[in-house]
Amino acid sequence: MIGDVVGRPGRRAVEQLLPGLRHKYELDLVIANGENAAHGLGITLDTAQELLNFGVNVITSGNHIWAKKEIIPYLNGELPIVRPLNFPPGAPGRGFLSTGNALIVNLVGRVFMGEFDCPFRAMDSLLSEIEAEPNVIIVDFHAEATSEKVAMGRYLDGRVSAVLGTHTHVGTVDTCILPGGTAYVSDVGMVGPTDSVIGADADAVIHSFLTKMPHRLSVGKGRTIFDAVLVEVDEASGKALNIQRIRQEGEQ
Repeated sequence: MIGDVVGRPGRRAVEQLLPGLRHKYELDLVIANGENAAHGLGITLDTAQELLNFGVNVITSGNHIWAKKEIIPYLNGELPIVRPLNFPPGAPGRGFLSTGNALIVNLVGRVFMGEFDCPFRAMDSLLSEIEAEPNVIIVDFHAEATSEKVAMGRYLDGRVSAVLGTHTHVGTVDTCILPGGTAYVSDVGMVGPTDSVIGADADAVIHSFLTKMPHRLSVGKGRTIFDAVLVEVDEASGKALNIQRIRQEGEQ
């Protein structure tokens, strides 16, 4: 699972590093959160296709999935992009996707995030409705509050293979296997420029904090960081065997 990919620098880092990681770890499935892949906010058909060409299998998203409206017509098609499951009924796209013997689910949090349906109940409903439930279930929980993420991990422990947090762009050190066999991390992190404030130009962000005036933010520049987690799952039981953090530097 690759953390939030931010703009062109993030896409470039995926292009540089993912092929080698796929080979080194003999990866069966690569998921990337791509909701900031296009200019740091939203995703387009072209940027999605880039990530898929670089070796990503499934693209998850979050609260910025609608930021580039041109992607909306493709969300109900064959493009392997999922938006949060707990968006209100009638929203374009799908909240989960099956690939091989794995089910990938996207959820969005509600604390400091906005008005969405309950992610806990949405996941309950999905698990109860799936007729042939796959053993391997990976959840990207796109949320701000660590408490909400930890609660989701505990709530789904033993029912899914992994609960992997995204959204804050700051990787956390709490990778673990929960008692019921679910791999967990509060936030995978970011794939984007290190000379930045969570991917955005540092000077622009600081100016915004100092003045509280509307200010256009651009993607930062310079060397990139690649944050991801590697999860090993027993396919027969769906239980996670190991989770480890991967952090590599990309080229400038």
